[in-house]
Amino acid sequence: MNVNKLIFSCFINSIKFKVLFTKRKNKFRIFNTNLALSFLWTSSKIDDMRKSSADSLLTTLEAADKMYETGKYEECYNFLSNSQDINNIEIKWRICRAIYNMTKEDRCDRNTRKTLIFKAHDTIKNELNSHRDNPNAQKWYALILDAKSTCEGRKEKLEQLNTIKEHMDLAAELNPNDASLLHMLGELCYQVLDIPWYQRVTIELLYLKLPQYTYEDALEYFLKAETAQPRFYSVNLLRIGCCYMKINKQDQAKYYLKLAASYPAKLHYDHQAKREAADLLKKYY
Repeated sequence: MNVNKLIFSCFINSIKFKVLFTKRKNKFRIFNTNLALSFLWTSSKIDDMRKSSADSLLTTLEAADKMYETGKYEECYNFLSNSQDINNIEIKWRICRAIYNMTKEDRCDRNTRKTLIFKAHDTIKNELNSHRDNPNAQKWYALILDAKSTCEGRKEKLEQLNTIKEHMDLAAELNPNDASLLHMLGELCYQVLDIPWYQRVTIELLYLKLPQYTYEDALEYFLKAETAQPRFYSVNLLRIGCCYMKINKQDQAKYYLKLAASYPAKLHYDHQAKREAADLLKKYY
């Protein structure tokens, strides 16, 4: 009789254990389900936040580009400087671009120009290693470095020529159809070639040997820029005309100088290019 009671008691306890285990197991399942749902909700929320942030950045970049394209450089600079994405490389190189063009305006005096250029240099200089594959970061660093070295004097400018060309070449390798970059490469060659021979001799005696460019080198860059984006820049047309003059191809020179002289001027450099082209046509043709 005691054995039967013992067996019956064990049976009852076994049922109770199964019920308790099942309840706990169900609770664990419910906990796991809630945890999974919570994770999925959090993950979805993070994705939504990222998308919202990306959309916000894209809107900022589009607005800044519109300001830049209409010549509102200072407005563009102020707008980007107050962006919540100020540390993003796409914001930083656009700040440098705006500053560079601000310093080209007639109303920008020498001291202001120097302050702005140094500020742009500080903005972009530490970004190059981590954004080596960004053509615009490389391009605008090269231009800002060129402007900075100009502020610091001829010796510094000459010493930085190879570094400037290195970053321009890298940018062109990353984005071979950038018309403005191709123009800048041509301009670098042209400016070195434009140094009078007696100054060249002095420079090479006192400082360093200058790069050996030719007008054909410069012309090749300018023509590539024109092919990439026809009639995009009045100065590019002027430089093509000047290079053809230098290599004694007068018909081509006259053709491009006429294009530059008749270019619809919108900004200050357009007016300057038109005047220079008109003066050359009047003097030689």
